[in-house]
Amino acid sequence: MLTERASGILLHPTSLPGAFGAGDFGTDAYKFVDWLVSAGQTYWQILPLGEIGHGNSPYMGMSAFAGNILLIDLAELSGHGWLSSEDLMPHPDFQPGRVNFTLVRPFRTERLRRAARNFFASGHDDMHRSYTEFCIAESEWLEDYALFMTIAQHESWREWSRWPKALAHREPQALRLMEKNCADEVNFWKFCQWCFSRQWSNLRLYANQHGVRIIGDVPIFVAYQSADVWSHQELFELDENGRPSVVAGVPPDYFSETGQLWGNPLYRWDIHENNGYAWWIARLRHALQLADLVRIDHFRGFVAYWEVPADARNAINGKWVPGPGEKLFEAFIKAFPHLPIIAEDLGLITPDVFELRDKFNLPGMRILQFAFAEGEENYFLPHNYVPNTIAYTGTHDNDTILGWWNTLSDKERAFAKHYLHSDGDKIQWDMMRAISSSVANMVIFPMQDVLGLSSNHRMNFPGQSSGSWEWRFSWDQVQPRHTQALAKMSLEYIRISIQPHTQLHQDA
Repeated sequence: MLTERASGILLHPTSLPGAFGAGDFGTDAYKFVDWLVSAGQTYWQILPLGEIGHGNSPYMGMSAFAGNILLIDLAELSGHGWLSSEDLMPHPDFQPGRVNFTLVRPFRTERLRRAARNFFASGHDDMHRSYTEFCIAESEWLEDYALFMTIAQHESWREWSRWPKALAHREPQALRLMEKNCADEVNFWKFCQWCFSRQWSNLRLYANQHGVRIIGDVPIFVAYQSADVWSHQELFELDENGRPSVVAGVPPDYFSETGQLWGNPLYRWDIHENNGYAWWIARLRHALQLADLVRIDHFRGFVAYWEVPADARNAINGKWVPGPGEKLFEAFIKAFPHLPIIAEDLGLITPDVFELRDKFNLPGMRILQFAFAEGEENYFLPHNYVPNTIAYTGTHDNDTILGWWNTLSDKERAFAKHYLHSDGDKIQWDMMRAISSSVANMVIFPMQDVLGLSSNHRMNFPGQSSGSWEWRFSWDQVQPRHTQALAKMSLEYIRISIQPHTQLHQDA
């Protein structure tokens, strides 16, 4: 339950500035924390930090536990002597405003490989000891992940069910032979996860020391092409060939007339229940090592989820199937007495979803962009909020406020102007002020809305297979007026916290 009023910014680390084609855990991330403090913000909300897969989506990761290696700060590796100054020369085609994953992925991966070779050839006992300790502490998931990535690389990234049967079915002798013959590759993936963990832990510690807390994000489903499905096939709805028999999606909604066919394999919840939801508890425990609290995406799927035949072309002809409901959250409560979870309770919501959310005192979400299609009774209008709520102008799935404003009907625009007492000239600030002045204990603003950016800068286009997850900002877009206006708003609506008197990051 949320009990303190606060404000925060939604920005994924890949959207940060930086020299190597995408944002990462380097100096610009520390500078962003410093900016949050100066702007009176208490929370930094991010998207999933996991290893990205198909479509570069952080919601389709190749592991529910491993971090995205593209976020590793290369300059920090150079500081240890594992990369040279020549390695840090940026690609000439990198763009400051977009992530070109086609360029970024090979550029960064090659430099990580060079760093790994130099690390394992070095004699730095303290760092080698740290690496070994990490591998032991995280072995429960790390061993399977590193082997999965090694085999996937060897098999040209074919789906795991199309690997040689002995590997796809995880025959112990075949796995041991692969691990022995490809030891350097296995160690490379472990090295990357150690670097990710070290750097993110330091960044999160810096944020916490300056009064900024991290809101993480846990997708309800995992990708089929993932270490999790390959290593825990019994937990998912798969056929005798290891292929999904049914997949996840959502029915037709605000975002798509044909629904959204996500394609993730679905859980065998009976098996999860029989083993005490051990995999889910381990997953949430790991997520809470990365963040102070976590948003669980598609919370309604725990009550009922949209099951679609695996061979369907869209999500129209699916059906609702009951989820684990209270049983899963009772298991969570036993493992985490103070459950730091945010319920993403958006979409086609039925009363039983709210009942599950409220039984465990989980904060839900309100999106102001959804508020103006109906009348005063609209659930998303600020006067209908309750304190245990997180209010957003929009999320990563929405258009920016300016883009949204330009597509409204005349009726919706007139209602919004009337409700917000706005002439529409600075609609993003009028909307930010509306939720900030509400009773919702937490409000979150996408960075694009703070900067007043158009639709060209939105983060995700639900239902589209390409063009998402690429947006980045630059520091010259962040003006003193943005910082001052946010700080003033937080102060005016009692959302600013007293920050520790600690020195800000010197490199920022």
